[in-house]
Amino acid sequence: MPYTLKFAWAPLIDRLRLPVLTRLLGRRRGWAVLTQVALMLSLLGLGSTDPVAELWWMALFAVCVSFCSASQDIVLDAWRVEILDENQYGAGAAAVVLGYRVGMLTSGAGALYLASVLPWSLVYAVMAALVGVGLVTMLLNREPDIRASPESEQRERSVADFLERRPGLKGWRAELLAWLFGAVVAPFADFMTRRAWAAILLFIAIYKLGDVYAGAMATPFYLELGFSKIEIANVTKAFGLGASIVGGLLGGVVVSRFGVMRSLLVCGLLQMVSNLMFVLLARSGHDIGMLTVVIAVENVTGGMGTAAFVAYLSSLCNVAYTATQYALLSSFSALGRDLLAASSGWLADRMDWVTYYALSTSAALPGLLLLLWLIHVARASGAPGAGADVSIRHGTGAASEGSGSV
Repeated sequence: MPYTLKFAWAPLIDRLRLPVLTRLLGRRRGWAVLTQVALMLSLLGLGSTDPVAELWWMALFAVCVSFCSASQDIVLDAWRVEILDENQYGAGAAAVVLGYRVGMLTSGAGALYLASVLPWSLVYAVMAALVGVGLVTMLLNREPDIRASPESEQRERSVADFLERRPGLKGWRAELLAWLFGAVVAPFADFMTRRAWAAILLFIAIYKLGDVYAGAMATPFYLELGFSKIEIANVTKAFGLGASIVGGLLGGVVVSRFGVMRSLLVCGLLQMVSNLMFVLLARSGHDIGMLTVVIAVENVTGGMGTAAFVAYLSSLCNVAYTATQYALLSSFSALGRDLLAASSGWLADRMDWVTYYALSTSAALPGLLLLLWLIHVARASGAPGAGADVSIRHGTGAASEGSGSV
């Protein structure tokens, strides 16, 4: 749940100054160091509990880990968007896919390998120490420049003028109301000034729906076809990791070459078609060669789609409210994964695998049709360069001066 609800406390990370860390390291790096140290301590606490004798303590530390991890996502996503230029979003998205996959392999298979020779408490200590990679990275990098768009400055100036005309709202009350508006209200109000903002949120929730449906039931599907756990691990985890990394890097190249919106469309179509590979596997049965081909195609296209999607989310953020807006957008993407795809098991239980994966392919269509409509809306608004790509960055000052927005 913290990953889905992180937009609720993102305004604090966006605007709240930390007493010592903000002065020493800056707004983004200060929060990054705080969340990463808290995450390391939470992992150490989780590893020190006995799930048999201390189940509630383990549950508490597990929630702390997810909360600190989600908070780290908020600040690192904002830092990444702010430190990169728009033409670097594709490379940044590829780095996100690469880092995420390596992290999943290290904390998944890597932790299990360590647990075969070390006690679990020490394994969790090693995992906590690995968070130090991000900690060192933040300390060695610069703090992004704080930029405010003309629109955000005007919006917050009008609130200050309103408070000045209210004699009963002086002193700390006026300061608190002004801070709350700038931190909480303004980021959402800014996003809602975009043309078709509700459709954008819907698109974010459903773009990866077909991919999520395919992946949600993959392991039961493989087991029912007769693949052993070792075969599944070797092909889907080890080989699949490499395919995902290749896909992420290809996605970054596609975004840099063709622009964000065209890349979303191309990668989305490839994602949809890749689901049909599961139909072929269902007809082939226990065939390790076909499984390898399916995993290669599915993971490469999935990595491409993820890279294009991350670049799209980055381009939607106003750098005056990066943390809050990116947290809101990524929370909506989690909504599609956690809520809309929750029916996958129920559906798979009521139909054969060929029908299920044909249905998962069609689940990608609504998102692609909505994307085509959003591209049409942007072109109709006269966005510069709409013939090649659609300018979707909004309210970032000179970089978007005179441009339309989706």
